[in-house]
Amino acid sequence: MTTASGKPAGAFSSWEIGLALRYLRAKRKEGGVALIAIISFVGIMLAVAVLISVMSIMAGFRSELLGRMLSFNGHIIVSGPVLNSPDRDAVLARLRTVPGVESVSAITEDQAIFRANGVTTGGFVRGLEPDDLDGMQYVASSLSPEARASFGQGAYGGDNVLVGQSLADSLGLRIGDPITLYSPTGADSAFGNLGGLQKTYRIGGTYSSGAADYDRAFIFMPLEQAQLFFGKEGLWDVIEMKVAEPDNVDRYIEPVRAAAGPGSIVTDWRERLAAFYGALRVERVAMSIILGLVVAIAAMNIISGIVMLVKNKGRDIAILRTIGASPSSILRVFFMAGATIGVAGTIAGLALGLLFCWNIGAIQGAIEAITGVQVFDADVYMLDAIPVLVDPMDVFWVAVWSLVMSCVASLPPSWAASRIDPVEALRYE
Repeated sequence: MTTASGKPAGAFSSWEIGLALRYLRAKRKEGGVALIAIISFVGIMLAVAVLISVMSIMAGFRSELLGRMLSFNGHIIVSGPVLNSPDRDAVLARLRTVPGVESVSAITEDQAIFRANGVTTGGFVRGLEPDDLDGMQYVASSLSPEARASFGQGAYGGDNVLVGQSLADSLGLRIGDPITLYSPTGADSAFGNLGGLQKTYRIGGTYSSGAADYDRAFIFMPLEQAQLFFGKEGLWDVIEMKVAEPDNVDRYIEPVRAAAGPGSIVTDWRERLAAFYGALRVERVAMSIILGLVVAIAAMNIISGIVMLVKNKGRDIAILRTIGASPSSILRVFFMAGATIGVAGTIAGLALGLLFCWNIGAIQGAIEAITGVQVFDADVYMLDAIPVLVDPMDVFWVAVWSLVMSCVASLPPSWAASRIDPVEALRYE
């Protein structure tokens, strides 16, 4: 085709764009595919919205779960000769000065047997300084002011311990009740190791970390008392550190190793929770692939729509070819018709998915009000609402994938339209 000045029209010229949009708007009696275009649009819109919603909810759960687990455990663990070094207090001070480090705690952790009200179970006793409780966000926030104030008070840290609410419930314990601890080893004496020791402590408070497995297995004890009870007077098991960006923990490893000194062993949470971290990554990738295929299948509806459009517009194609339209122009007309459906569906899907994610709390409340059923039980999941974390990169790649699949689906029928012979197309007209 040529313009009014006699020059050939360029690629994606106004007449190509106008013709593509006109074909999409054409009624059925005019050979249009408006119904199929609407179905394709709705399919892509819903697929994109679902993909964004599911990935955002998964990211929210991952962030919330990891946040609770990493609040309980350290992001970086330092062990090795530094634990017995004469200048270990100076090492702690240096570690606290590393940029991005939020807390540094010296702890002990030992297995023990718990007994109360005739019930016996096993778990771990973690010894730490009272001030280091602040580094455990969910534990510290769940404690009462009285529990915080009494922890670490008394000779050698006192006899008050903190137990998880799940453990307290299973043993029938309340604040102020006694609990007996049995240690597999005791303190050293002139006669050798005294062997297993037992001592009765008082429940100074209960905590809820949001991870029931930890709440059932761990008791917190003042560091000095734990060292005395387990025969580790003056000893530390590890140094636990919390950093500002646990997802980017790699950037802290070398500065921490340098601050800890030669011979120190520095590991991060991804190594300690390797199985869990790997499972989260595999689940995320697998779910992304599955839902990505849903978007691809929805985009394939464009093929049927453009195939029908090409079939109905065979006469128009022949006439356009005879008046000078090139095969590439015909290809672009039908390609734009299909791509327009994909672009519109993708934009609508992004808007719908983001609106759903940003208003999921209100949607959850409305569903619960209408059905009378609690969709998300806070007592079970330790969360008040479904967690959602919208990752801009996820949204970007969902949009790119949807647009690419829409273009790929539009290409084969458009290519077929460009290969139509005008003589054959007009023979039976």
